[in-house]
Amino acid sequence: MISNRIKKIDSLLREYYGVPKRSEVPQDPLDVLIGTILTQNTNDNNSWKAYNNLRNTYKTWDEVRLANTSELKEVIKIAGLPRQKAEAIKGVLDDLHSRKGRLDLEHAREMGDEELLKELTSYKGVGLKTASCVLLFSLHRNICPVDTHVNRTAKRLGLTESNQPEKTFFALLGNIPEGLAHSFHSNLILLGREFCRPAAPDCPHCPLLDVCNSSDKNMHDGGKKYPYSGFLLIDKL
Repeated sequence: MISNRIKKIDSLLREYYGVPKRSEVPQDPLDVLIGTILTQNTNDNNSWKAYNNLRNTYKTWDEVRLANTSELKEVIKIAGLPRQKAEAIKGVLDDLHSRKGRLDLEHAREMGDEELLKELTSYKGVGLKTASCVLLFSLHRNICPVDTHVNRTAKRLGLTESNQPEKTFFALLGNIPEGLAHSFHSNLILLGREFCRPAAPDCPHCPLLDVCNSSDKNMHDGGKKYPYSGFLLIDKL
C-alpha cells in the first residue's frame, strides 16, 4: 500500500535529516498565504527577505491592498517576478476584502480540508500548492503540498506516475499516515535539493537508494552533495 511506503520513506528521511522544526507559535493563515506566494520560483533566503521587507514597509494587510502596484513591486523585488507576485498578492487581498469584508482567514480554522482547498484556490493568484501550504503550515492539517521537488522525488520513488504536481497531490491525498505530512513534505524537499536533483542525481549517496523504484538511477559515484539546513520560509512566519 502507498501509505506503508510513505511511512517507510518518512522514517528513513527522519533518520537522515531528523524531524523538521516547526514554528511553536501558531501561524496566521493569511500570513502563510502571502508568504507562500513570495516563495514561488525563488530560494528561501530571497523570499524571506521579501516577506520581511513587506511587513516592515506596511503595517497592515489593508495597507498592502491599497498600495500602488509599482511601489509594491519594489518592496518585494528581491523575490523575483515582482509584477506577477505583487498582482497576485493584491488580487488575493482584494478578493478576500470583497467577499468577507475583512482581511483575515480565521474562518479557515473551522473548515474541512476539501472545502478550504476549494475556497482558497478560488482566490486570484492562489493555486493548489499555495493553498495546501496554508493547510499544512498554518493549520497543521495532514496535507502534503507538492512543488517540483516533491513531485520529482515522489515519481522516482514510485508514489505517483505523473509529472504534474496537481495530480501527484491528489495521489498522495488521504494516503499519508496521520501526523507525517510535515516531515514527509519538508524532508522530500531537502532530498530533492541534495540528492534527487533534476539532472545528475546523486543516487549512490541517497538515503533512499534501497527503496527507490526509479529505473533510471545515476550510479556514477562522485555526485556533489549540497547540504541544507534551517527552516523553510513558511516555517518561519
